[in-house]
Amino acid sequence: MLISLHKQATTTPSAMTTHAVRAAIQRSQASTAALSRELGINLKTVAKWRKRETVEDRKTGPKEPRSSVLSEAEDAMVVEFRRHTLLPLDDCLHALQPTIPHLTRSALHRCLQRHGISRLPDVEGDKPTPCEYICKIWTSEPDRFIVDPIHQMPGLNT
Repeated sequence: MLISLHKQATTTPSAMTTHAVRAAIQRSQASTAALSRELGINLKTVAKWRKRETVEDRKTGPKEPRSSVLSEAEDAMVVEFRRHTLLPLDDCLHALQPTIPHLTRSALHRCLQRHGISRLPDVEGDKPTPCEYICKIWTSEPDRFIVDPIHQMPGLNT
């Protein structure tokens, strides 16, 4: 498959301004025009990387993400409901839908992710670790762990 791109087009894997090129632009004492010709990139690109303090790309997207489905009041209500009840996602959805009819499962999940409460906290002490469980069973029911050589033999184990 042949892809035809114009000469200024770049894609992420073969971008003209890699971290090394960006660092070289920032260290260089040459003029913006000279660097632009030497590296084969736009003047504005050279000027942009000269102004920046780091060679990392800036984050894309909104600086303060907000919902396009929920109002700020509904967003706050969802967050407080989750923090107060600690219900799983689907239970929260079914409890909140009568109050917020346009609430969808994906909108609820995005809201909880935005506020860092999409995962319920682990309850300490209720559930032993797998190792603790095996050790407890091993000491209380040692007969469960006796290896019977007959059961290890191929064929019918009758």
